[in-house]
Amino acid sequence: MNCRSWSILAALALAACGSEAPPAPAETAGPEPRALAEPAVPVVGEERQILAFGDSLFAGYGLEKDEGYPERLEAALRARGINASVADAGLSGDTTAGGLQRIDFVLNAMQRPPDLALVELGGNDLLRGLSPQEAKDNLSAILDQLGQRKIPVVLYGMRAPPNAGPQYQRDFDAMYPALAKEYGATLVPFFLEPVYDKPELRQADRIHPTAEGIEDMVAATVDTVAGALPKS
Repeated sequence: MNCRSWSILAALALAACGSEAPPAPAETAGPEPRALAEPAVPVVGEERQILAFGDSLFAGYGLEKDEGYPERLEAALRARGINASVADAGLSGDTTAGGLQRIDFVLNAMQRPPDLALVELGGNDLLRGLSPQEAKDNLSAILDQLGQRKIPVVLYGMRAPPNAGPQYQRDFDAMYPALAKEYGATLVPFFLEPVYDKPELRQADRIHPTAEGIEDMVAATVDTVAGALPKS
């Protein structure tokens, strides 16, 4: 997502927050954000390849190359003894339609099918006011392709602000849990949950997470990702 677009979403998100945060999701993505400075344990077992497929939130917008979510997630998994290798296939500005156009190419370019795919798309569809049904159809097609290759998925959800309109908000927010249920994917209900109401954890554009914000996002999701990895 580009800086200008995220500024629009930031204004919407801040207006949505107001003095009252939106209700907590019915499902949780893991423990509350916490420091990742846990004692490292020996990395053992076969290498587990994970594909991180998304937009700027995976691409590490505004961060150093080793500070992005996929890179920090890999470090957190390895600190737990998991021999993880996370391939960063994040593309800033990507929509669900763009993701659908490139998923086959990305998978074919890998030396072998990943053990797990992390799918994080939809925020740019929201910014452009694209139809939630269109976004859902595109995500469904992406999940279909991953399913045909028998690749399990963690689906990273986003939320529409109230300013988008009640019907749009309901339709957009509902598509992630509906798709997760339909395809048997593990759901992260709201990827930005650890940072959306913490300005100190967001960059100057007021929406992309800082390096510290990424650490909290990893802390909130690492156990979910580890639990979604198929048994070796």
